[in-house]
Amino acid sequence: MEAGAAPDGVSGLTAETVAGGLRLCNRTTSRVGVAIGYKEGRRWTTEGWWNVDASSCETLMAGPLVSRFYYVYAIDYDQGGIWGGKAAMCTRDKMFTIHGIEDCVARGFDRTGFFEVDTGEQRSWTVQLTEPGEIGTGGR
Repeated sequence: MEAGAAPDGVSGLTAETVAGGLRLCNRTTSRVGVAIGYKEGRRWTTEGWWNVDASSCETLMAGPLVSRFYYVYAIDYDQGGIWGGKAAMCTRDKMFTIHGIEDCVARGFDRTGFFEVDTGEQRSWTVQLTEPGEIGTGGR
């Protein structure tokens, strides 16, 4: 996988909404858990977990997007498997907001590989998770 490339089963689709925001649509038959990472100013933040039911969408961040690049990690709760990538960020098993992406393990967190989403500096963006091998709507 290229650096910054989304894994199989992921696509991005700009959404024209007045308020903006980052949404995730789960186009699979499984429940998924989602964590996101982003940089606002000079500070990195990772947050999780959103539980997104099968065939549904969830707003992960409301309001205009604060960064061009967002990072996503998702777990298929029902069938196993993940949507991940090469961008290492900190997570934990329970709900979290973690500032900083350095020294995850030394700080008591897990080091997890997120995939990059380039929003092209849009005010809003929707990421779509699909079954591996399926094509989601929108471009990568």
